[in-house]
Amino acid sequence: MAKEKPKPVDHDQKPVAAMTVVQKIKDLAQGVFEKIIDKKAPYLEMPLRSLQNVKYDAHIGYFEAIGKMKGRTLTASTVKTFAQTLLMMNESKKLVESDDIATKREMYYISKNWADARFLDQPESDTVMDDFEAMLSVNREQIGFVPEEKGGAVAGKLVVIDKDTDTGKELRIDCTKFGSGAYSVPTSVEHLKFETDAKFVLAIETSGMFQRMVKHNYWKKANCILIAMGGVPTRACRRFIRRLSDEKDIPVYVFSDGDPYGYLNIYRTLKVGSGNAAHINKYFCVPKAKFLGVTPQDIIDYKLPTHPLKEIDIKRVKDGMKNDPFVQHYKEWRKALDQMVSMKKRAEQQAFAAHHLNYVMDVYLPEKLKDQKTWLP
Repeated sequence: MAKEKPKPVDHDQKPVAAMTVVQKIKDLAQGVFEKIIDKKAPYLEMPLRSLQNVKYDAHIGYFEAIGKMKGRTLTASTVKTFAQTLLMMNESKKLVESDDIATKREMYYISKNWADARFLDQPESDTVMDDFEAMLSVNREQIGFVPEEKGGAVAGKLVVIDKDTDTGKELRIDCTKFGSGAYSVPTSVEHLKFETDAKFVLAIETSGMFQRMVKHNYWKKANCILIAMGGVPTRACRRFIRRLSDEKDIPVYVFSDGDPYGYLNIYRTLKVGSGNAAHINKYFCVPKAKFLGVTPQDIIDYKLPTHPLKEIDIKRVKDGMKNDPFVQHYKEWRKALDQMVSMKKRAEQQAFAAHHLNYVMDVYLPEKLKDQKTWLP
């Protein structure tokens, strides 16, 4: 496998302070105002958010933007989007200054007060939010907007040190003490501290597989931390895992479904980030992560029940081969994806239940953990 030596996290490069965010917003607004005073067309510039605007260097460890930009000039055809951007900037400034938050969905409904500039649907609102975030080169939580979904679930050998929001006193949260439940990763994780003697973090795609492992205390048997990603992990979940990886120098192993989505959306995003968020990948990816399975070879070796690859799966693979710098960097991934397309099969994590319900914990994971030659980078 290709050797990777990702740079250690730079703890001086944490998300910028609230007042800095407010100043960035003011500077953008001032630029628009000055253009109007000079009787020139206002113009906003932002990074192009796609794989065409990133490069990958394994020694760096994440997708970096290569500087391609797109602009939004105030014209008759862009007047609504331009107004929406400015109005969202104003809402963000108010949220940051008052130390408040709004969910992405709430932001959509706030716009209903904007008359003709209101958003007609959620995707329209989300696109403007993503552009605004990229303009400031911050993450959306820093501009006051939070996702609806949970940040991830955690169980096992980890103590999370948080603070009581009323008293400011330290709270020690033992992730082994949740019974059949689990600790939920909060929206913001920068203030958290960790204590652990676990051997590794196992990041799991599906909540169902996570729940089975928690039910049977797999974390105790393997001396590990279990984290349910619930599909593509949220930024909070990725940042949580990244901080664990760097600050506690603990390995991170990923266990997903054996399909292109698990490989090129879930795992790739966790490990190196995305083209859509290249401006913040350095904070929200886990360069040291390794892919444990399910690999295409596992489908053969463990005689797993499968589903046929869909056309969308094959398209995703072809797109990855052609456009994804991560896939292009690793011959191991290209070989695995070629093998999957040749087999025309994909497999879910739960497919191991065909052998017996706890086969993953009793057989598959112990064997995989002993033989890292079967893993993917």
